[in-house]
Amino acid sequence: MLTGLQIAVIGGDARQLEVIRKLTELDAKLYLVGFEQLDHAFSGAVKEKLDEVDFTCIDAIILPVPGAGVDGQIDTIFSNEKITINEEILKKTPQHCKIYSGINPPYLQEISTKADREVVQLFNRDDVAIYNSIPTVEGALMMAIQHTDFTIHGSNVTVLGLGRTGMSIARAFHALGAKVKVGARKSEHIARITEMGLTPFHLSDIEEAVVDTDICINTIPVQVVVASVIAKMPVHTLIIDLASKPGGTDFRYAEKRGVKALLAPGLPGIVAPKTAGRILANVLSQLILANFDEREDKQS
Repeated sequence: MLTGLQIAVIGGDARQLEVIRKLTELDAKLYLVGFEQLDHAFSGAVKEKLDEVDFTCIDAIILPVPGAGVDGQIDTIFSNEKITINEEILKKTPQHCKIYSGINPPYLQEISTKADREVVQLFNRDDVAIYNSIPTVEGALMMAIQHTDFTIHGSNVTVLGLGRTGMSIARAFHALGAKVKVGARKSEHIARITEMGLTPFHLSDIEEAVVDTDICINTIPVQVVVASVIAKMPVHTLIIDLASKPGGTDFRYAEKRGVKALLAPGLPGIVAPKTAGRILANVLSQLILANFDEREDKQS
């Protein structure tokens, strides 16, 4: 149980509702910032404006999956007000307060370092990433079906990257009868792709690999689908970029050439917010409880 803990949930999308539900069930006291348009009420949670929260009493801060923007702005779909977090807010919190976010973008990393507060990146955890790959795959399949006029079965699919998401994507499209190529750099990934019964290629050979691609799915968060790569693709190719913003695709050139390219980060929160929220809620509750127990042990 989280009885006695005070937690600030700042912004977010529908996934945060499952987090709020879970933490209130565990008897935490929640302060919800950026949720004034939310009709639902949770026992043990109060809606507050950012400047109304007493951060000197806050044991944990939960941010949306993207963390904070370059100016500290926090995304939320339940408020029209601009919500920003800064170094001064973090410095007000107790030394044991941790900030929980999906990722740790440069601005958040900078202010948390200056405030000497730890940011826990949920998406760095293997369990969260693997669980999240399930709704990500379903979302990618949905997009592929919606934006093509041919079946996945028999199509040529190129997957870039064999991380936790890339592996699930490649396996799912292969299971539906697609002819799947997977690009990677590490020799062990090339070996795993071969073991999976797929066609491997080194990313240095990407231009040759995409010449017959019907669907290209990128999971690598750096520019890999550059103009020279897109130039080698058939004009009917659909690019689905699952990497975090700004993605790994030259979207400007894709549009110029007439190749449809879709940036689709955060698919779990779009196609299955309840499932994605439960994944985050379960992990968050475990991490916060572990931090609380560790603090109690040190004090006893």
